[in-house]
Amino acid sequence: MSHLLTCQGLGKSFGAQRLFVNINLVINDGDRIGLIGPNGSGKSTFLNLVCKRMDPDEGKILSRRHVRSAYLEQSDVFDEQASVMENLQAALDGLPLDETERSNRVQALLSRAEFPDTNIPVQLLSGGWRKRLSICRSLVVQADILVMDEPTNHLDIEGVIWLEKMLSGILPESPNAFLLVSHDRRFLENTVNRVVELSAVYPEGSLQVEGGYSRFLTVRAEFLQQQQQLEERLANKMRREAEWLSRGPKARATKARYRIDEAHKLQGHLSEVKSRNRALKQVRIDFDTTGRKTKKLFEAIAISKGYEGRTLFSDLDIVLSPGTRLGLLGRNGCGKSTLMQIIASSTDPVGLKPDSGVIKVAPDVRIVSFDQKRERIDPHISLRRALAPDGDSVVFQELSLHVVSWAQRFLFRADQLETPVGQLSGGEQARILIAELMRQPADILLLDEPTNDLDIPSLDVLEESLLDFSGALVLVSHDRFLLDSVCDQVIGFDGKGGVTYYADYEQWLADLKEGQKEEGELAKPIAERTAEKKNKNRAGKLSYLDQREYEQIEEKIQEAEEEQDRLQTLMDAPETALDSHKLKTVWDDLQQAQQRVEQLYDRWDELEGKKQSDG
Repeated sequence: MSHLLTCQGLGKSFGAQRLFVNINLVINDGDRIGLIGPNGSGKSTFLNLVCKRMDPDEGKILSRRHVRSAYLEQSDVFDEQASVMENLQAALDGLPLDETERSNRVQALLSRAEFPDTNIPVQLLSGGWRKRLSICRSLVVQADILVMDEPTNHLDIEGVIWLEKMLSGILPESPNAFLLVSHDRRFLENTVNRVVELSAVYPEGSLQVEGGYSRFLTVRAEFLQQQQQLEERLANKMRREAEWLSRGPKARATKARYRIDEAHKLQGHLSEVKSRNRALKQVRIDFDTTGRKTKKLFEAIAISKGYEGRTLFSDLDIVLSPGTRLGLLGRNGCGKSTLMQIIASSTDPVGLKPDSGVIKVAPDVRIVSFDQKRERIDPHISLRRALAPDGDSVVFQELSLHVVSWAQRFLFRADQLETPVGQLSGGEQARILIAELMRQPADILLLDEPTNDLDIPSLDVLEESLLDFSGALVLVSHDRFLLDSVCDQVIGFDGKGGVTYYADYEQWLADLKEGQKEEGELAKPIAERTAEKKNKNRAGKLSYLDQREYEQIEEKIQEAEEEQDRLQTLMDAPETALDSHKLKTVWDDLQQAQQRVEQLYDRWDELEGKKQSDG
């Protein structure tokens, strides 16, 4: 295993705010690292340090000679007038590539990115396609270490699955090693082999766990439980020592001086552990309902909507009742947000209306929306005014709360209240909008991408709160974990005006792919399809080299599976578990062995298909 980059004792502060201290991290060939942590823990800053875009206050970064890194920022900056292809080609400027290599690399990556038109100016791309282009720009340079900050933001579910494939390690464009920040729990589970959390809850400032996100959760829960038990043991011991210290001078004089010193050290240790455990504070989210018992809050009958001759959806029926949890799925621009706007303005006589169909709403129904673009937030006002627009208190569930207490509920400090909203992070701005939602009792809650920029602890609380919400919920999100947990039905948009109800996102995705396959075949003339079939059969015949490979592949699979079994046995051995370096090495080797077995089986299937067409 080869070290690419080593971070030793990194620390960083901004003014009086200390983000992290004494962080150590080693990035090796084949590492796929997910960096998580609460908002404000310094994740984006840490990425900038790794890419040497800023200097640490403490510690140092060592890298192997000639190691190159590529950085995917949250914001996208392009030459807006230039085309998709031109922007990608510009990313290769300065690299020692000839024109043929440049062209081949760009064309191959654009093909995998599935851009419908590579000559379109970037300024005409939607947010999701801009994000794909930004990801492609970081991949095309084929850096040794790819560093990504929230790569799934603005991607729809298909885009997230595409990104997972690009990071899989089996494609030519897949990075050799990567470090990414993401709050998408399913994405983390599917892509990373190590999870690092930055948090003040840990003695060393971070927790690093080999394996996927699910294993991280198990290790983290065990650690936090042990730390809580440690606090209880220290507190009990401190009580006994406090009783001894409170006795009269005569009793203390007969005791050894060192016991007094040890008692003071114990008090300091207890304070440290208490402080770390208190760092576990979470956002308190509790959506308020009106308590309405009406069976039907909202009903849409055969509604349709289109723009400029393009149909977004047609003949759609929706019934929203208390307890309904509906997810909306589809590519960016398919009509999800438009449908949300129609529902949101159904009580407004001049709001957005469908082109056809009937909408019925219950009398005085309360509809509250989350704005994914955050256009309602004035960046110039203070956090105090954003949280409490009408004074120094807010009314929540018929109780009056001071703005300081209300701010603390969303993990804002009192000294932040005069900070302009525009200077806050994306996650902090998202929490402001959630605070606004909570102040408004609702019958129907419309959430359009509420998870963007929220940290994982906030996502967990949001999920629990939505499950407890007794009104109707309509959710648009690319967070598959949240969709699975919260929604009991989804509406899938096919992008051509069709809409269908599904049980979950996986059923929608499978149906969408099958529809695309059939459409692609049926769109071709019969003569063309017949010619393609002949060419496919002709191309499918085994060549001499293919035949040799086919004869040897079963033996190769057997050898690969034996190696996989050997590594699995070594992985389970007690002596491996006690050696962290050996555990990491064996884990990486096991992942590569499993990948090798899968690739051989895929190749066997391909050769079998050719052999059958040969016969």
